[in-house]
Amino acid sequence: MTRVLIVDDDPVQLRLTSEVANRAGFAAVTATGGRQALDLLRADPGIGAMVLDLVMPDLDGMAVMETMRREGIATPVIVQTGHSSLETVVSAMRQGASDYFVKPVAPERMIVSLRNALKLSELEMLVRTDRNRMNGTLGLADIVTRAQGMDRVLSLCAKAAKSPIPVMIEGESGVGKELVARVIQGSGDRAGKPFVVVNCGAIPAKQIESTLFGHRKGAFAGATSDQPGKFLEANGGTIFLDEVGELPAEMQAKLLRVIQEGEIEPIGADRPVRINVRIISATNRRLLNLTKAGQFREDLYYRLNVFPIYVPPLRDRIEDVPVLVEHFIARLAAEAGKRVIGISEPALAMLKAYNWPGNIRQLENAVYRAVVLSDGAYLETADFPQIVALGSGREEAAKLAGATPSAPVHIDDASLPLREIAGKAVAPDRFVAEGGEVAALADVERELIGFALRHYGFRMSRVARALGIGRSTLYRKLREYGLDEGLESDAA
Repeated sequence: MTRVLIVDDDPVQLRLTSEVANRAGFAAVTATGGRQALDLLRADPGIGAMVLDLVMPDLDGMAVMETMRREGIATPVIVQTGHSSLETVVSAMRQGASDYFVKPVAPERMIVSLRNALKLSELEMLVRTDRNRMNGTLGLADIVTRAQGMDRVLSLCAKAAKSPIPVMIEGESGVGKELVARVIQGSGDRAGKPFVVVNCGAIPAKQIESTLFGHRKGAFAGATSDQPGKFLEANGGTIFLDEVGELPAEMQAKLLRVIQEGEIEPIGADRPVRINVRIISATNRRLLNLTKAGQFREDLYYRLNVFPIYVPPLRDRIEDVPVLVEHFIARLAAEAGKRVIGISEPALAMLKAYNWPGNIRQLENAVYRAVVLSDGAYLETADFPQIVALGSGREEAAKLAGATPSAPVHIDDASLPLREIAGKAVAPDRFVAEGGEVAALADVERELIGFALRHYGFRMSRVARALGIGRSTLYRKLREYGLDEGLESDAA
């Protein structure tokens, strides 16, 4: 559940705004002054947005936003105040406020503003991460995590980035070893330099040497031109040797020489070529166990394992599931063109209870599939049939999907003939009341509006357009028919 910070020195307004946020599905965190708000923001970087009062006795809203900008706190800010002026609005927007309104504000207006601010924040983070990835400048802030088990990983990454020391990243498949390697490179003095990824387990044995070290034209049959090789491509930057434990014994010896001498010898070359490459390697198996079994050179192991980093699996840092799900929903919903803004509490609880053998990669794929399947604003348990099937069985998954598993229907057990169906009772007309009289117009209108609300997922603008009435008329009729309880407006 996304945490929202409400800041106001008026206790009544603070309670009302917090109640609106809580009813909308957010977890409201409150502060009665600007200094307390800044302390909360510094202590909890996971706060999604802040509703900030401008006029406060200790530190006003403008000063809070100025301090946030100076300290690099990027939490979206929604400003509210009891006094409105054009100059105040302009000043607040210049300080970085994402929205501005005057008290008292309608609950639906507040909720729409909060959702828009959270969505904008997620999209800004995604754009920033993609830009950093392309530029080779990923930093620690680009690792999406809140788990204490990742604190050591982040600390080691920061230390490893300060020197060209060889790094060995161990962890199960899908935990994000390549991201850790990119962060180490992007946080050090080689940021922006080449970052070359080599999957040692995916290269055919006969092509490994040529792929890593390159070759000269005519060195072997099919060598029609010079090829630099991955090490030369990474010269001045970093080479990431993924699944390094899959290297054959002969290539292990040559890699050891490259590390010792700092030079490579392309196939068919007359002399070695000096290189300046930082080596970061990764494996999904314990390299020490491979060394003890004689499948990996011991001397190469000690050369590569100078600075080991172990990335824990997702099941050991389950508190990362909510933030990762939010991150994936923001990106994947935008890619798929779906209006998915979050996940329901039962669905999130199910994801947190699952073991995730495929780790973060499996979670991302599950969320992607759910986003494509979903027809609502929030992902529900039924949108994760594979996870339900793995956790509770196929019958439960089919039940949630609205179907029951059954055997093929034999021809002798086919459906009733048309004449038997015709003899059955016909459903009553919806325009006829229980006594047989035509239903009152108000009753029909109330039923139609209720049906439209459910059909369009309570999106008020869409309901009003479908019914051919204005939104103000729609809200008036909702109040008349007692249908307005718990309803929220959208921004459409």
